[in-house]
Amino acid sequence: MASSHSSSPVPQSNSSDAFFKKEVDATKRFRPVQSLPDVCPKEPTGNPNNLHDNPSLVVDQQRWTIYHSKVNLPAALNDPRLAKRESDFFTKTWGVDFVDTEVTPSFYLPQITKEHFALYQQEITPREKVHERCKNIGTPKDTFDRTLLHSHDKSRTDLEQVPKIFMKPDFALEDSLTFNAVLPWSHFSTAGGKGNRDAASSKLLQEKLSHYLDIVEVNIAHQISLRSEAFFHAMTSQHELQDYLRKTSQAVKLLREKIAKIDKVMCEGSLRVLRLSLTRNNCIKAYNKLKLMATVHQTQPTVQLLLSTSEYVGALDLIATTQEVLQQELQGIHSFRHLGSQLCELEKLIDKMMIAEFSTYARNDLNRPLEDDCQILEEERLVSLVFGLLKQRKLNFYEIYGDEMINTAKNIIKQCVVNTVSQIEEIDTEVVVKLADQMRMMNFPQWFDLLKNIFSKFTIFLKRVKATLNTIRSVVFLVLDKNQKTRDLEDMLQKNSAKESMVDSEVAYLTHEGMFISDAFGDGELPAGAADAASQRNTSPNSEPCSSDSISEPECTTDSSSSKEHTSSSVTPGGVEMMISDDMKLTDLELVRLANNIQELLYNASDICHDRSVKFLMARAKDGFLEKLNSNEFVTLSRLMEGFILDTEQICGRKSMSLRGALQSQANRFVNRFHEERKTKLSLLLDNERWKQAEVPAEFQDLVDSVSDGRISLPEKKPTATEERKPAEFLIVEGQKYATVGTVLLLIRIILEYCQCVDNIPSITTDMLTRLSDLLKYFNSRSCQLVLGAGALQVVGLKTITTKNLALSSRCLQLIVHYIPIIRAHFEARLQPKQFSMLRHFDHITKDYHDHIAEISAKLVAIMDSLFDKLLSKYEVKAPVPSACFRNICKQMAKMHEAIYDLLPEEQTQMLFLRINASYKLHLKRQLAHLNVVNDGGPLNGLVTSDVAFYTGNLQALKGLNNLDLNMAEIWEQKR
Repeated sequence: MASSHSSSPVPQSNSSDAFFKKEVDATKRFRPVQSLPDVCPKEPTGNPNNLHDNPSLVVDQQRWTIYHSKVNLPAALNDPRLAKRESDFFTKTWGVDFVDTEVTPSFYLPQITKEHFALYQQEITPREKVHERCKNIGTPKDTFDRTLLHSHDKSRTDLEQVPKIFMKPDFALEDSLTFNAVLPWSHFSTAGGKGNRDAASSKLLQEKLSHYLDIVEVNIAHQISLRSEAFFHAMTSQHELQDYLRKTSQAVKLLREKIAKIDKVMCEGSLRVLRLSLTRNNCIKAYNKLKLMATVHQTQPTVQLLLSTSEYVGALDLIATTQEVLQQELQGIHSFRHLGSQLCELEKLIDKMMIAEFSTYARNDLNRPLEDDCQILEEERLVSLVFGLLKQRKLNFYEIYGDEMINTAKNIIKQCVVNTVSQIEEIDTEVVVKLADQMRMMNFPQWFDLLKNIFSKFTIFLKRVKATLNTIRSVVFLVLDKNQKTRDLEDMLQKNSAKESMVDSEVAYLTHEGMFISDAFGDGELPAGAADAASQRNTSPNSEPCSSDSISEPECTTDSSSSKEHTSSSVTPGGVEMMISDDMKLTDLELVRLANNIQELLYNASDICHDRSVKFLMARAKDGFLEKLNSNEFVTLSRLMEGFILDTEQICGRKSMSLRGALQSQANRFVNRFHEERKTKLSLLLDNERWKQAEVPAEFQDLVDSVSDGRISLPEKKPTATEERKPAEFLIVEGQKYATVGTVLLLIRIILEYCQCVDNIPSITTDMLTRLSDLLKYFNSRSCQLVLGAGALQVVGLKTITTKNLALSSRCLQLIVHYIPIIRAHFEARLQPKQFSMLRHFDHITKDYHDHIAEISAKLVAIMDSLFDKLLSKYEVKAPVPSACFRNICKQMAKMHEAIYDLLPEEQTQMLFLRINASYKLHLKRQLAHLNVVNDGGPLNGLVTSDVAFYTGNLQALKGLNNLDLNMAEIWEQKR
């Protein structure tokens, strides 16, 4: 039972045949199994001094032996380059070159050839022959196999009688199910007359179990008999192992005695020296720690002393350093448990003090007297405050300066008004209380001087603000530059550390190979990193960190971060030298944003000055004061404002549109009033114009002469000598005579005033161009209504519109057309390229004027045409010659010539008479055809020829028409 309970199931698979076959074969054909050398290598017996001749943990721990080698056999045998599956996998993952890449042979392994195996082949060849011969002589394998198979089949048949439940690995009688299966209760029942039968069953069950036990014991004995030699060999090996352990124990005891002697002779003294050195170093550290505690204890008095001299940056640095020391070096010290919170409260107090100090500085800086001095007020104090605020991340301090700028701009205007009003006796400040009302009582020169003073004060104010803000921005850029240098230094240190680690690995390799560094690198070739590493390795491990004489030196105090902080010296644009520490925990983005905000604050200063100026202008313009200014006054005001705008743009570097917009608004009102006044004046002149030639005063000739060189400018009034010059009959323009009316002379002056106004106020160029175009169109349309439309008959009271009126009107229009290109060029030079499209107005005006001139010429021709039609319709070919009709025609032609010759140029006169002559020939030809007079040389033809000759002679006798080609042959019908 016990045997069945503790035994394991018998293997029943076919593989057990080979197992038993192998055991039988081992007992009959091979030598007894000996101890395995790789598990327990044999140690020699006898003299313990021979221990060093064999592998030993004590002796061989520093020498490399074959027992240190480790081989991963599957990795050595499974070549991924041989199988197609692995080849496809690696090719797909890492490319084709992965499989085909040639592996460089390792210089650690020797090259093995067939010659290395020659000796082994010589030794193994005889043994192989003996092995083959013994294999042929031995018992036939088939017989042995049949015997072993028969024995195994019998054992298996016996074991099959044992129930399977005994073979289960989890067989346990404690289990009720297992117990009931092995010992059924039915066999132990004592009920009724079945007692004898149950006793027989129990006896039968006991015999059956005994039979099972016998079968198992027989099989176990059989298995033991098969492995008896191996069992006894194991027992023998156990005795040998105990012998080895006993010898090893003796060797270890001897080794320990030797080590104890070595320790007493060579190590105890050195270790005592090391312990004393460590104790000394600990005492030094304790002393330095006490010194550090004494220094930290003096932090608060030192901070108070620094604050009394406004050294905020130094106080903050001291607090930050003390906080770090408390957290790193002095953490857990009971006496300093409240110092950290006290320093935090002190730091908050310093923040408030710095903000209040900066506000006071801004107020004092901006409210000092506005003189030409633009020096920075206490630059060192400003730089120290800015550094402190940056260190505490108070990045909105510039808003305090912005608020002070607004208040200062208001006070500047108020103070200027008060000072100016106090100097004017006409203004009673007791009656007129409000400053705005007092200002409105000033005349233009007084108010202009006040505005000029305000602009000058604002200019100095902006220069002062720019100098202060530039200093603040320079501090911000110094911190930004320091951050950049710090990053560059860290990158360089990382690169150097990487190089040193690479050199260390090279030195380690050379040392492992048994080479010296001086052998690997020639003189001068040893890298700096390697030299440093070698010098550090060669330093004695017992060397002390510092001597006793250098205890008070900074490098021997502590290793805290306070001793590692670095500072760099920087100089601001004003020459103030500052020490910048590395603990400015501001990112580049924050610093750049702050610098941009400070620059934007300068732009805001310009906008503030412009806004306050606009309010000052609007306060004066409430009663229409600015609209009542004449041209010279407004131009003077405009120039002053433009100068101030340009000055602020030059100082601040950006355009401010508020004052420019106010100036543009006032300029638009000025342009409207300017244009309405001159248009009204032109309308009155035209309504009173009688269209007679006017004399040209000398000042108008001078005005025209000033424009002759292409520049449009009103000439300065000359002394009274000009009055002695007599007026001329004609206006001379570039050598041509122009007969004009008085309205046109004044119109030319008005046009020049428009152009001059554009020069004085460039911002109104486009408005002036539109207004001038409107004025020129108005003159063209109105003159056309008065002359061609005969409107002057009702407006002025003329009896009739004569040819002289028409010719004079045409010549006046030609004079205006002559100046339109000059006006266009003047405006084009002052317009932006995108505004050139507005110049098309001058093209349209020029076309309208030319059309008007052509209509006047057509009107003159139409007058003569109606006369020819009236006279030649009554013409009869008869004596006397010349006939009365032709005499009358020649008389009218002479009157026409007399009326227009002095007004129009000779070329225009000739062209006009050629058109009149063509009309004359047309009517004469029609009349001759009506009278049936042909060019046949007859008496009627002779009479007509005489009349025509009379007409030709009279017409060519007129002044300037002697070379006129009349071509009178066209009056006759051409023969077909």
